[in-house]
Amino acid sequence: MGKAFLMWRNTRMIVLVAVCAAIYAATLIAFKAAIPLIPGITEVRVANVFPMTFGLLFGPAGAWGLAFGNLIGDIFGGTFGPGSLAGFFGNFLLGYLPYTMWTALIPIAERSYGWQGKSWRSWTSYVLITLISSAACAVVISAFVDALGIVPYAVLSKLITINNAIGGLIGIVLLIAVYDVTVKQLGLLWTDVMEVQEPVRSRTGPLGAWIVTAGVLIGIAPGLVPSLPAPVVGWLGTALIAAGSLLL
Repeated sequence: MGKAFLMWRNTRMIVLVAVCAAIYAATLIAFKAAIPLIPGITEVRVANVFPMTFGLLFGPAGAWGLAFGNLIGDIFGGTFGPGSLAGFFGNFLLGYLPYTMWTALIPIAERSYGWQGKSWRSWTSYVLITLISSAACAVVISAFVDALGIVPYAVLSKLITINNAIGGLIGIVLLIAVYDVTVKQLGLLWTDVMEVQEPVRSRTGPLGAWIVTAGVLIGIAPGLVPSLPAPVVGWLGTALIAAGSLLL
């Protein structure tokens, strides 16, 4: 989590936050009213093709860019409200979990921060982290929105997860298309910009990754804890996701 705050000392990373936020917000606003799923809450989000790519390429800048971009999208797209705070943190996770879990989700984690097109680890990690980050975002947002009495947790959590996951899986095409230009020609891979060394395996990283995964499984499948109502399970999942994210 430390690098998510240290990046604010780096001017180039701050610029990348602004760029990511602008692209994400513009796409969200453009399609806000296209295909609403729950009016005023969520819609078919074409912008969901960006989070995995932004997270893997730009690291913490991508995470903050998604968070601020979603907030801007709510403000100018006419959906700003109490749930927007949860949307800020949920969309932050969409960018934060990809780059932090990329080398921490042992045993399938990649051994370096970059995308390796010929590596089964990269492909497997991309799919799994897409599903995990999509559900983590859904659990956090849905628990909060349910607490406000707006939309039931059991409905919204699954809807957001599916919406995020479809966009994220399609987004691999975007990552492959822009990776070489962004990394090799422009030198904008977040580890190069922040001069981060190759990952050193720690105990807290893998532990955090699997705690987040456990929180997602509990939060998205309330039946795993049958004695508790869905909203309570949502908050339990949110607590585990938050705890795991701090360890990453």
